[in-house]
Amino acid sequence: MSAHCHHHHDSHPHGSPASADPRYRRILWVALMVNAAMFAVEVGAGVQSGSASLLADAIDFLGDAANYALSLWVLTMALTWRARAALVKGASMVAFGVFVVGRVAWGAWQGTAPEPVTMGTIGLLALAANLGVAVLLYTYRDGDANMRSVWLCTRNDALGNVAVMGAALGVFGTGSAWPDLAVAAIMAWLAIAGGTSVIRQARQELASDTIPAAHRH
Repeated sequence: MSAHCHHHHDSHPHGSPASADPRYRRILWVALMVNAAMFAVEVGAGVQSGSASLLADAIDFLGDAANYALSLWVLTMALTWRARAALVKGASMVAFGVFVVGRVAWGAWQGTAPEPVTMGTIGLLALAANLGVAVLLYTYRDGDANMRSVWLCTRNDALGNVAVMGAALGVFGTGSAWPDLAVAAIMAWLAIAGGTSVIRQARQELASDTIPAAHRH
């Protein structure tokens, strides 16, 4: 998931070698569309089932879609523009994480258990989607930093989907909302921590890019 990885940037002003590979660009477009579609599916399912972890995973799919869009956009851009785009992404991740924290707090106050069958079914669909994208990206797992980070994001997403399915089993077995809320809280913390890290790195890159080359050591 987007909160489970950091988007690394190649300092070369003309972009990473991936920009020269039309197949890699096509795969990124497929990944973008899959993640955008799963965001819509999980938002609907999360609202319908009352699951905070599904909503958190939906937000994560949105973050991933933005990550793939950013990867496509910055392949040929200079470092300054890539860092500015990363600032926006990082701020969005933090905002999404805060939203999920609020949803967890509301769910804890209400005390109503979500519907576990919908949680498990959608979690399984999300797992299949992420595994499919991971298979497409597998060839590029040992490429440059950008290519490797994108593959790692997708691989780690599958772990998040397994956590949601585990939460569904926990809700089913206990009749309590707490397994769902616990998973959502962890995902929210990862989103906030990941977003903060992205913002910090982007600010460092912006600062370093404004220093004249003769003064860099």
